[in-house]
Amino acid sequence: MSIPVSLFLCKMGKVHANENHYHEERVAMKIGYLWVALIVLSFTSLFVGVSSLTPLDLFRMTDYQWEIMWISRIPRLVSILIAGVGMSVIGLIMQQLARNKFVSPTTAGTTDSASLGVLIAILLFPGASPLFKIVVAFAFALGGTMLFMRILNRIQFRDPILIALVGLMFGGIVGSITTFLALKYNLLQSVNSWLFGDFSSILKGKYEMLYVSLPLIALAYLYANRFTIAGMGEEFAVNLGLKYRQVVHLGLGIVALVAAVILLTVGSLPFLGLIIPNIVSLYKGDNLRSSLPHTALLGAVFVLACDILGRIIIYPYEISIGLMVGVIGSGIFLYLLLRRKSHA
Repeated sequence: MSIPVSLFLCKMGKVHANENHYHEERVAMKIGYLWVALIVLSFTSLFVGVSSLTPLDLFRMTDYQWEIMWISRIPRLVSILIAGVGMSVIGLIMQQLARNKFVSPTTAGTTDSASLGVLIAILLFPGASPLFKIVVAFAFALGGTMLFMRILNRIQFRDPILIALVGLMFGGIVGSITTFLALKYNLLQSVNSWLFGDFSSILKGKYEMLYVSLPLIALAYLYANRFTIAGMGEEFAVNLGLKYRQVVHLGLGIVALVAAVILLTVGSLPFLGLIIPNIVSLYKGDNLRSSLPHTALLGAVFVLACDILGRIIIYPYEISIGLMVGVIGSGIFLYLLLRRKSHA
């Protein structure tokens, strides 16, 4: 009987090996498609707009066309890529640390807390520099995120949908405080301008603060394995020798600072940090290090596609990126909810 059993185990091992190899090939193809889509959409983005500029003009560009390219189109493209990558990556980190697929900077009060911080900075220090506003927004975003995590730890019934609802309610409370203060001091229009994502005002000299996000994203990749272990729970992580609280605080710090920088430079991008990590996890799994490149690429591609659509749907006018991402993202979010229910 030992020979048939050994043959069976050998065949099963080959089957599993073939399945793993096939899965790896499919994942490699997906990231290849993402790179192709990113390159094609990036090139397309440079030539979509009210000012007449075509790929053929690259060989005979006038001074005015060069100014359009360097002052407007390229800064806009760079800001789209950084914002898409940044919001998607910090969404993935938050979901890993909170152990909940429906937690993101926009559903956990991080963005709302950063907005309150910007308003406080404007009220108390009217002539403050953008860097100082980012520091204040970061402090409020970090405080709000840590407060949400403390609320999360006290909830016994940890249903993913319930946690998301708690985060939305917490963000709503913070947002209502921001709105009340803005109305009281006649700053509601200013608040709305940074709460609603928009790339149309991105010009050379107004987007460079986004570069702060790049080393933070690189740091997130270096600590990806630690974030993965921390996402398995404090007791498990401590047993493996991980400094759990330090790693969690570092992750939340990265989330808060990137969210504050993107909010002040571009505005709010709803649902982005929620849907992109969920889509990647469907085919890539929950290992943060291996999922980060896919999440970053898909986030950039998604924001690029939404921005291009927003520029051509009612051309020559433009639909803001906040509205485009909100509408398309909410539809994808509803699909993820229904898919979760059908696969429960």
